[in-house]
Amino acid sequence: MSPNVLRWFSLVALLWLQSINGTNLSFPAYSSQLKEFLSISQFKLNYLSFASDAGKVLGFISGIAAVHLPLPLVLLAGGSLGFAGYGLQYLSIVKKMFTLSFYQIWGLSFLAGNSICWINTACYIVAIKSFPVNRQVAVGITASYQGLSGKIYTDIVHAFFYSSQREAASGYLLLNSLVPLVGCVVTAPMLMREAKATSYSSRDVKMGFIFLFAVTIATGIYAVATSLLPAPAVLVLVGIVLFLLAPLAIPFGVRLEEVMTCRRSQQKVYDFEAPFEEDEKKEEEEFDDEKAIIGVKEEVEWTKLWKKLDFWTYFGLYLFGPTVGLVFMNNLGQIAESRGCAATSSLVALSSSFGFFGRLLPSLLDYFLSRNKYMPSCPVSMAVSLVAMVASFLLLLIDSDVVLYISTAMIGVFSGALTSLSVTMTAELFGTKHFGVNHNIVVGSIPIGSFAFGLFAAKGYRDGAAFDGRFDGKCYGMYCFQTTLIFWAMLSSVAAVLAAVLYLRNRKFYSHKP
Repeated sequence: MSPNVLRWFSLVALLWLQSINGTNLSFPAYSSQLKEFLSISQFKLNYLSFASDAGKVLGFISGIAAVHLPLPLVLLAGGSLGFAGYGLQYLSIVKKMFTLSFYQIWGLSFLAGNSICWINTACYIVAIKSFPVNRQVAVGITASYQGLSGKIYTDIVHAFFYSSQREAASGYLLLNSLVPLVGCVVTAPMLMREAKATSYSSRDVKMGFIFLFAVTIATGIYAVATSLLPAPAVLVLVGIVLFLLAPLAIPFGVRLEEVMTCRRSQQKVYDFEAPFEEDEKKEEEEFDDEKAIIGVKEEVEWTKLWKKLDFWTYFGLYLFGPTVGLVFMNNLGQIAESRGCAATSSLVALSSSFGFFGRLLPSLLDYFLSRNKYMPSCPVSMAVSLVAMVASFLLLLIDSDVVLYISTAMIGVFSGALTSLSVTMTAELFGTKHFGVNHNIVVGSIPIGSFAFGLFAAKGYRDGAAFDGRFDGKCYGMYCFQTTLIFWAMLSSVAAVLAAVLYLRNRKFYSHKP
């Protein structure tokens, strides 16, 4: 298999992996049932959602492992950790095969959250190495598919586990344990041979990405439409599978073109030898020129990150920005319940589907606009997304189910865009050599924000329940999350300011960046 075909196969494998790797995105769909299973308070439920995010604290270990171990092993390690974390919870909570304390369940949730980092690290490194010139596009597209995870798991549960709310909750735990591990086992052979950057036809790359964008956009439209419109769950799931298989047309198409080119060159070797060699030379020169314009400010080793003011500014931006969007998603089940909206799973599918588009949007704009100098830099794009998130949180103060759906979709879009942009900005500011460790250190801000901001939400919820005079710990009414939403909007505003500061500090780099 040629290197060009191999890297396209690798990219398709990454799409599949990311589409099932966002196991934490389905948490809001079964959090209320989990709360009843374990007979715990809102505070303890918040601790469990925090545990999954806390697993990212040790995410840097996966980055270090990726330097010393083959990437397929890193991938399988991630699948195994998730299998243990969710699988033991399923056997204990659902099957009652043994009893675990709350702290043991918390530890298993921590383990499951850490598993996501291992799979993410392998995916990002393969995408960056396979498409160094187009890393924003490759990483952005693969990251966007993780936004589909909540939608995919919800559809599977609706198709096979939805006879009752209790069975649905157990279905999520079972799927979260099995599906990522199976995905890692299936795709690991595709990553066995590293698809290093070699000379290639820029035309093939351009056509490949255009086709992939078309498939990805069609997948997102399908996901959004089936989240809003009623349809048989099995048929929806079949459609998703077909859309996930569609990108395979690219490596098969590239291979077919290579075979046809080889045959033509053999048949007409005397008439076209010189032009063929000239084309080869032109493609080599074009590739060398593109390699020279890969925008990286500097290569920073992970042990020296703490000395960089840009790192602390960026860390704060991620803490008050993308993390707040994640905390909102973790609390979406309770927010919907408190407002009297019973369609929690539909909201999860909706946020997942729009998050998919949000993660894709920066790559789409970068690919088609960057060469025309119309694409704003990552910090500016982040600032715009954060301002939109502020508006979304404030919009949620209106008591309306329609507003709840609109705001959830908006937060899904812009938090997804922030997640995608952050991957590119880590590579731009701190280089690609130590990217696996560096980005996991930045993502380490998630558990800090998840704990602090989630705890604030839990306190507001508890105070609302006390105001109602309820002794079951449940709160119903707009005031349950009113103060929390204002607080989250303020944090997003701080993040927008930090994004502006980061741009001002690096405007010289971004003004010269191709």
